[in-house]
Amino acid sequence: MRFGISADFRNPPKWMRPSNELYTDILKQIKLAEDLGFHNVWLTEHHFTEDGYNPSLLTTAAAIAAQTNNIRIGTFILLLPYIHPAMASEDIASVDILSNGRLDLGVGQGYSFHEFEALNIERKTRAKRLYEGLEIYKKLFTEEAVTYNGEFTKIKNMRLSPKSIQKPYPPIWIGARGPKGIKRAAHNGYHLMATFGPDPAPLYIETLKLKGKNPNDFKIAQLRMCYIGDTEDQAWDDCQDHLFHTLDFYRDIVENANDAEGDSSFFPIKKPSDIRHSVLRDHLMVGTLDQVIEKMHAFTNDYSCTDLVVYMQFPGMDVSKVNRSMEIFAKRVIPLFSS
Repeated sequence: MRFGISADFRNPPKWMRPSNELYTDILKQIKLAEDLGFHNVWLTEHHFTEDGYNPSLLTTAAAIAAQTNNIRIGTFILLLPYIHPAMASEDIASVDILSNGRLDLGVGQGYSFHEFEALNIERKTRAKRLYEGLEIYKKLFTEEAVTYNGEFTKIKNMRLSPKSIQKPYPPIWIGARGPKGIKRAAHNGYHLMATFGPDPAPLYIETLKLKGKNPNDFKIAQLRMCYIGDTEDQAWDDCQDHLFHTLDFYRDIVENANDAEGDSSFFPIKKPSDIRHSVLRDHLMVGTLDQVIEKMHAFTNDYSCTDLVVYMQFPGMDVSKVNRSMEIFAKRVIPLFSS
């Protein structure tokens, strides 16, 4: 198993800091992750939020590329239906060049009805837009000049220059939670990114096999929230308010989307102090070092995963505390489970 961290650069009003200071601290944190041996940093995206949830993944990816040497830089996920595929392809190629071939392209169709309404895009078209965008992306990276007459995008004699370091293009990962999206990702031979809800890996692996593909050739990323403290109570006290902010943000959009089993009652928690006593407790890697190791063993027994993404920098949380937790995880947990 490979290990990565997640970064979203969120800056909630309750703990608001000057954005330039926060961004500087998060970039230093990512450099620390590289020095500690984490394999990836994964950047997450949302739009028009009160806490400044990172709206520009490829911009921050370029900044990371300029300040690191080895860690791979991934998008988890780039919401492709919102962007012109050709413009996105140029930015993707630039980041891959700046990083000397370290970019992983995770893309998804999006699910927030707030974002689709704000952009005046019909939500029901999101899957078609995603896969049309991917088709254009692959053509631009592999052909000299591309003409494409799509339902949503039309281009004529378009040339991508310069192209990426990685050939034929940076690896494609798909964020998928519902059965249709999971099957489509496997059918097209893309790596899989999972977040919350039922484990999509079994259906993904089954579909790969049905399509005559070897599952060992594909990667599955799973996201888990993690924080290590000296005692269990201290760990929860440190992070519960920030973790609540993280999860409460998704309550509205996930329950409205209802894309996967369990979404209609995604986050039944009313206040931060309830999280540690809730049904979510076993799925959150929060506690002492020994407790997190125990939860990691349970996770590896229950889920198929090649790439674990640990989300530690909860919005508004003291960066120095998170750095300490990240260092403990890197030195004491990763050696037990890495491959």
